Amino acid sequence: MAATTALELGIDIGSLDAAVLTGYPGTRASMWQQAGRAGRRSDGSLAVLVAQDDPLDQYLVHHPHDLFDRPAEAAVIDPANPYVLEPHLRCAARELPIADDDVATFGPGALDALERMTERGELARRRDAWHDAGRESPHRQVDVRAGAGHVYTIVNARTGEVIGTADEHRAFATLHPGAVYLHMGEQYLVEELDLVAGVAAVESADPDYYTQARDVTDIEIVEELERRPLGDVDVSFGSVLVTDQVVGFVRKLVSTNEIVSEETLALPPQRLETRALWLTLTGRVISRAAVTPVQLPGAIHAAEHAAIGLMPLIATCDRWDLGGVSTPLHPDTGLTTIFIHDAYPGGAGISERGYRDVERLLDATLETITQCPCPRGCPSCVQSPKCGNGNEPLDKPAAAALLAAILGRSWG
Repeated sequence: MAATTALELGIDIGSLDAAVLTGYPGTRASMWQQAGRAGRRSDGSLAVLVAQDDPLDQYLVHHPHDLFDRPAEAAVIDPANPYVLEPHLRCAARELPIADDDVATFGPGALDALERMTERGELARRRDAWHDAGRESPHRQVDVRAGAGHVYTIVNARTGEVIGTADEHRAFATLHPGAVYLHMGEQYLVEELDLVAGVAAVESADPDYYTQARDVTDIEIVEELERRPLGDVDVSFGSVLVTDQVVGFVRKLVSTNEIVSEETLALPPQRLETRALWLTLTGRVISRAAVTPVQLPGAIHAAEHAAIGLMPLIATCDRWDLGGVSTPLHPDTGLTTIFIHDAYPGGAGISERGYRDVERLLDATLETITQCPCPRGCPSCVQSPKCGNGNEPLDKPAAAALLAAILGRSWG
């Protein structure tokens, strides 16, 4: 039998003798859950992991001890994130008014959050407790599948059937006019994205191409919360404002990945206030790596891609939970800077975990790039399936030299 990752969630089929995992699922916990679907009775079983073209898969193939000698990952979440805390507080107040003695249960930021929600009229303060002030249940407003912003409804234009939903960020990237949208194995062509009504109208189609969005991203440092040195490089963690705008898309043949056409789009920019880690590189480090000004944009872009792909080694996540920006001269730092940020409002704790263990992350990134046999870069090392710039520019050799210089190692 063949199944999606849903099979890992405790389904017991006692007659299975072997499990074949097509690609590392992203966490050791998921890997063991999937492997454990076979051999549920007294007989032995076999589990096979087939690595894919992904930096993390390729790293683990060469480092099996990271799979077999380490425990399951700790869950990563920031309970003080107001985008997480406030909706849960309102749902809790709907279930039972939150008394003064209960506030500390929700963490140190709960009191401030309750006061903000009271000022907005979402909660009401009565008899030494906070009550939900809305008429409808707030639980319906908490979408466990959406990340941020407005939720867009995907509708079949011919039948009116609701196919699914997508948050604002994913809608702009995957449901823009002209996009090929895949749902439960069926292909749809997006006819219209109504930004006011929050509806994407799609029609069933069977094109021989797929689409990939092109975007432009800027990042602004709002507040630096922590900083520490790593050799001649400063590593920082703090709040950032990410501005992303989808400016177009390309059509690529499914058979060859060849670009057959490109179109521009006029979608509004999206702003995300979140948390990030960033590395500021001095001229001394760049000179030590012998990276020229022409090579520098491709070097930092490639290093950013590879590091994001390996972040699941450090935290429970996958690369789609993160974003990145690399620039030869950032206006807030005045230096060459590489950012890796959480793709969730307020942050999800992922980039903070990376900041705490940044040396291990960079060490694994360097090793993955240097061990990959490709000459210029591929999906197994520095190319990213979610790059808004079409994986341009990328300079794999310069990225390896730069990472070695950051870690204080000789190169070449």
